[in-house]
Amino acid sequence: MTKKERIWAAVHGETPDTLPYSFWTHLPGVDLDPEKLAEDTYEFYKKYDVDFIKTMNNGMYAIEDFGCEIDYSEIPEGGVAKVVKTPVCRPEDWLRLEPCSVKEGGLARELRGLKLLLDRVKGEAVPVIFTIFSPLTTANKLSNNRLRQHLADGHREEVHYALKVIAQTTCDLVRAVMELEADGIFFAAQSGTYDYMTAEEYQEFGVPYDLEVFQAAEKGWMNTVHVHGSNIMFELLKDYPAQAFNWHAWETLPTVDEAAVMTGKCLMGGLNRTDITRKDRNAIQHQIYECYRMLGGRNQILTPGCVIRYPLDDAMLSYVKQAKDMVESKMRRS
Repeated sequence: MTKKERIWAAVHGETPDTLPYSFWTHLPGVDLDPEKLAEDTYEFYKKYDVDFIKTMNNGMYAIEDFGCEIDYSEIPEGGVAKVVKTPVCRPEDWLRLEPCSVKEGGLARELRGLKLLLDRVKGEAVPVIFTIFSPLTTANKLSNNRLRQHLADGHREEVHYALKVIAQTTCDLVRAVMELEADGIFFAAQSGTYDYMTAEEYQEFGVPYDLEVFQAAEKGWMNTVHVHGSNIMFELLKDYPAQAFNWHAWETLPTVDEAAVMTGKCLMGGLNRTDITRKDRNAIQHQIYECYRMLGGRNQILTPGCVIRYPLDDAMLSYVKQAKDMVESKMRRS
């Protein structure tokens, strides 16, 4: 099977020739240059022989064009990007937001990087999915985590106004991604956790805008919903119109077998990213074994639940595929 055929089989509940796998990281110092980003992403895919490519955009690209300034300096040491200036500080600032054009600024840069990557892999039959942040995730980053307080203070209409603007921009971006013929989107819902808000709040401020984005991505055949963090709103997000479901398996519920039953989707996950960073080979082998024991190599794409943070260890990243191949070989013979 080609990589695309393998992923297609996993997404559609068929048995692939081997359990497909992938992982991703950030590329600090590179991810603001579309040419370098496309080339380094391609080299990453070839080096580790992953079965699909998730674009490794910088995690703040969605808020740049709204007027934010971001500090990326801590990422190479395993940290995260930080917002150092934002146009949204007070509740009334939400009302000043306007839709961003995908033909200029950071969004145009990200689309150029995607086009270069798609051109680079042309003819190689490997799926590429583009990272998209949920409107609520973008709003929270844009306000430098002030959104919850604004809601608590009763400024619901201001936040709804902003979410409509952000959703419009996000949908425009997704439609452009589909026009470039990416295979789908990786929809990052980083606010879909009970640690952040209630289910009722997410039903009001998250779900309607999320579904707009998935509507814009309807041409994708490998759309993935990524529910970030612990204590996730599994019941609320498991039925989103995506072909695959990604979450921090082994770090939070549901279990792998529970997720398979309850979502009815292809599961993208099964590896604890922190164990990769800690270079815990026994843990990674055990997780692969458990996934294969529970799912039998069907309806799964073996991946971590999120980005693998720095520092990266080349030998450990290479070990993931080695362990997958070894476990699969032994399980098929048993």
